[in-house]
Formats: sequence, C-alpha cells, structure tokens
Amino acid sequence: MKKILILATLSLLLLYCSDKKEDTKIEQPKINYDSYGIVVDSFQVFDKVVNRNETFSDLLLPYNLSYQEILNIASKFKDEFDFRKIKKGDKYKVYLTKDSLNALKYFIYESDPINYTLFTFDSIVTITKGAKPIIEKERIASGEIESSLYETLQEQKMSPQVALKLSEIFAWQIDFYRIMKGDAFKVIFNEKFVDGEFVGVGEIKAAWFKNMNQEYYAFHFEQNGEDDYFDEEGNSLRKAFLKAPVKFSRISSRYSLNRYHPVLHRRKAHLGTDYAAPYGTPIMATGDGVVIEARYKRNNGNYVKIRHNGTYTTQYLHMQKIKRGIRPGVKVKQGDIIGFVGST
Repeated sequence: MKKILILATLSLLLLYCSDKKEDTKIEQPKINYDSYGIVVDSFQVFDKVVNRNETFSDLLLPYNLSYQEILNIASKFKDEFDFRKIKKGDKYKVYLTKDSLNALKYFIYESDPINYTLFTFDSIVTITKGAKPIIEKERIASGEIESSLYETLQEQKMSPQVALKLSEIFAWQIDFYRIMKGDAFKVIFNEKFVDGEFVGVGEIKAAWFKNMNQEYYAFHFEQNGEDDYFDEEGNSLRKAFLKAPVKFSRISSRYSLNRYHPVLHRRKAHLGTDYAAPYGTPIMATGDGVVIEARYKRNNGNYVKIRHNGTYTTQYLHMQKIKRGIRPGVKVKQGDIIGFVGST
C-alpha cells in the first residue's frame, strides 16, 4: 500500500514539474519585418518622396556616396533599372545603420504602389526586383446614373477603374459614350490593398448593366488557363463588332440631321458619331476586315475605311494621323490600332 502511495506521489510530482516547466517557458522576442522583408528594428528608416527635377544621384548623394560610385551603380544596373524614369512624386525608402557610421544599407525605389526595386549596399551593391503583398477584398456596388457613370462611381467612393473595366467587358454590347440618365448597374469585384491602402481594382467577377432599357449580364469564367466573360445563357460577350473604336473617355456629338460642321462651317447631316478623346489616343478597328481606303480627303481629313464583309464597312474620320503600315489591302483584326485621334 505504501509503495502504491509513493508511486502516486511521485507521479503527481512529475506532473507538477512538467506543468511548471511549461509555465516558465521563455518566449522568443518578436522580429518585426516590413513589407519588403527587412528587419526594421535594426535600422534607421526614412520615408522620402522624389522632388521636381531630382535625379538618382540627388537621392543618394546625402548618404556618403560619391558621384563616381553612383555612376558605377547606374552603369552596372542599367539593364535592370531605368534610372531616367526617376520622377516627381515617386516614393523611396532609405535604411541607415544605427551605429556611429550611419551607413547606407538599403535603398528602395517604388515605381508604383506595388512594385519596387531594392538596392543592397554590402561589400558590393546588388539589386532585387520585388512586389509588395496584395490583399484583395470583395466588394458589391450598384447605382443609377444621374449625369455620368464616373460621377455615380465617385459618389460611392469607387475608383474610375471600375468604369473602364465595365466598358471593356461590355465593349461589344454597350456604347459607353451613350450612357443615359436612368441607366443602372450592379457589379461584384475585388479591390486591391497594399499596406492597408487602396491601390487598384482587381478582377470583376460579375456585372449587370441596364442601358436604354435593355439589360446585359457578364459572368467571369476561367477554364484551362484562359478566362473570359459570358452572359446569363453562357454565350461569350465577344461579338463581330466593338461598340466604340476608342477607349472610354467622353463624347462630343452624336447622329444628327442638322449638325454644325466644324470644318465646313455650315449645317450638314451627320450620320456618324464623333468620339472626343485625348489628342493622339489610339483608334481601333471595331471588327476584322480589309482596309480599302487610307488617305487624306477633304471633309473627312485623315481617314481609314475598312470592309468587314459583303454587308458592312466602317469609316474612321478626322484622325491626327494614320498608323504606319495601314494602307489599302492590309488585313486588320478587331482591336488593331489603325490611327490616332485628331481633328483633321
């Protein structure tokens, strides 16, 4: 009996010691990494912004590097980093050692909110390209248009990128230059965030758009590495003709039987659509076809005419210039650039 009690007591003692050992476990100090994978506690970190007319040399000279050293870096990495594209407003970070030397250890240049170039200063200088981790959050939004799609999106604190993506998805169904009051939309999409800040619009998963009392649906589907958008019956949204030959921006005039001609300075029937986009904006062929005219002509200015089949032809007028290589007999695909916006 006594032996049993001793064994029981010993078991309890061992159990107690085991529990005690767990209670006194020492936690390892937490290591703080930033979004570039650098241990920030080890350095003095300075957030900077490029000022007007600053060069790569201007950014590094304050950190005990000579002009010759900076020139050597620029020469060595000219194929990995375009040093001419240092521009006002871009962000960069400087990491200095915490000792008395205050030596430059890392220099990070952000070409955009996501992508960056990391320069490491050891016995030799090395360069690494990287991208910050992106967190995507799903968002559902809807609205009815009062004046413009852009303003409706702004009222809901949504990025204009949503309008551009919708115009690309429904490019074969809706002319976004003809959006009217009373049109409506609903969209499910992802928003991208880096370090807690919004950096852009991700994939649009599904969308519904009502234009001129007609409803259109788009559902994203991916198969075998390829993705596209389909309607509610599973049909591809891609059609023979795009609804507009330029990327979505704004419209200046529509079909009219009594429109003031800006070149002839008189009233004249206008049976086409003028698209007002920034000067030099690429103009696309709305469908596959063969170029049958590409020249300057009075009233038309620089223009291109494309035959798509035995029934349809399209004309693109008042171009700044016709793209080199576009001439009669040349075959074009839908979306090919044929010229550039102008006012000839």
